[in-house]
Amino acid sequence: MTTVADLPLVHRGKVRELYDLGDALLMVASDRISTYDVVHPNPIPGKGAVLTGISAFWFERLKSIVAHHVLSYSERVPPEVRGRAVVVRKLEMLPVECVVRGHITGSGWKDYQATGEVSGIALPAGLQESERLPEPIFTPSTKATAGHDEAIDFEGAVAAVGDRGLMERARDVSLQLYSTAAEYAVARGLILADTKFELGLDDGGGLVLGDEALTPDSSRYWPADGFAVGRGQPSFDKQYVRDWAAGSGWDKAPPAPALPEEIVAGTSKRYEEAYAKVTGEPFSAWLERTGAAA
Repeated sequence: MTTVADLPLVHRGKVRELYDLGDALLMVASDRISTYDVVHPNPIPGKGAVLTGISAFWFERLKSIVAHHVLSYSERVPPEVRGRAVVVRKLEMLPVECVVRGHITGSGWKDYQATGEVSGIALPAGLQESERLPEPIFTPSTKATAGHDEAIDFEGAVAAVGDRGLMERARDVSLQLYSTAAEYAVARGLILADTKFELGLDDGGGLVLGDEALTPDSSRYWPADGFAVGRGQPSFDKQYVRDWAAGSGWDKAPPAPALPEEIVAGTSKRYEEAYAKVTGEPFSAWLERTGAAA
């Protein structure tokens, strides 16, 4: 059986690695976690498998809207990365992040406070933090090779992609994906505040959903119970780690400090809770189905 070490490494990001399988790619989600774009030295056990499992759930659920890149979670997947790896199609990825916001929060809230707009879209006056928007908005961003992605307006996205029709397709698909997922999330007691998608083109020019889908790393999920506008909301993402990092005295410059054991354990638990909340099954079911629990 092939091991990951036998495969050519194509790309290593903060969380994922891509390996070349010739006619396909092996995408491995690590347990690494970063804050302020710097990776901490100790991982979060199970995080990579949670991201892969939640993405698998959404790829299947949303495939009637847009095709996805998944080929297999088991066949051609080396044993040591089962559960957190997937064999995917090779795509020509769009050079923009397709971000959709249904609530005003995060960087969108900061931009709104400063200008009354988000990515060039004028919003009603008097919105409060975390408030639901009248309708979801498409707020694309650049894909930064280092540092933070930068918000751009739709025209900026068209310029980056070089094809208005394609960018309009990407926008419309992203809005439909978000609305469908947000409606489902409500039934699970969750609010999907915002998310980002990565879309690419296959050999035939078809639009395909790639990377990850609606995970706690790419989305803000809030518990519907206790939601209130006018403040930030607790979320099923790495905010727990960010809060610790912000109060640790670290200057946010590399290298990042090691995380205390209780922060690692608490974060791991939150990711597993997110899996169960979204999919309706325990995280162990995903591990067993992919052979990771063996």
